Amino acid sequence: MLYAPTQSDKGYFRWYNGGMSAIVTMNPKVMHGVPCFAGTRVTVQSLFDHLEAGYTVDGFLEQFPTVKREQVIELLEQLRQRAERSALAVSA
Repeated sequence: MLYAPTQSDKGYFRWYNGGMSAIVTMNPKVMHGVPCFAGTRVTVQSLFDHLEAGYTVDGFLEQFPTVKREQVIELLEQLRQRAERSALAVSA
């Protein structure tokens, strides 16, 4: 489960999974504060850019070996869950 971001007194943000491992971080000193996969300088946007361009997750991971498969899968799972929670019911 992706928890809401926590903010330190220095303006750093981290998204955690159920095991409290950071998935995505925002640090004003890394990539100008753009959300990145934890422990890397790879932006989350780059994942979506690659997927939109037709890359597979494996293709993305080949291009960015510092990102762990578990980070990508956990992020996608949490986004799926968030989409399901925010979906509007439509009457038939």
